[in-house]
Amino acid sequence: MTNPETETRAIDDEVVLPALLRWARGSYAQAVSAQLAAAGFDDLPRNGSFVLGGMVRENASAADMIHGLGVSKQAASQLIDTLVIRGYLTREIDANDRRRMNINLTERGRGAALATRAAVDSIDAELAGMITPEQLAGMRAGLTALGQIKTRSAHSHPHAHDE
Repeated sequence: MTNPETETRAIDDEVVLPALLRWARGSYAQAVSAQLAAAGFDDLPRNGSFVLGGMVRENASAADMIHGLGVSKQAASQLIDTLVIRGYLTREIDANDRRRMNINLTERGRGAALATRAAVDSIDAELAGMITPEQLAGMRAGLTALGQIKTRSAHSHPHAHDE
């Protein structure tokens, strides 16, 4: 009898790249979920760790991170509302322009972002131990190229769905 947790799944050249990408992404998703739960952040909504992580890592605004998700304005608003209600973000009226809202990280939001980063770092380290630096560089180059294709395609097809 085989044990899927200890055996490496044989991958042949017939598996399409989108299927491989989805399967591989699960490594990060599982590690992030486990780390967030262990740190007491198990109520973080889907895409919440992407928004919080980008706000910490890139000093980006919540709006920039939401735009990067490519979701509708309604979905973006719901995500921000949930993050505010659950204590990850604050929403305050801009003192200089009362028509604008400032969205900022709370300590809870910063803690969740750091827990997410720790999980990502652990998977990155495990991956680096399994493949050569050249293979890792090639993988990063390939993924970057795919991102560039997406960006180029989004500009020529502005209403195309991400998935």
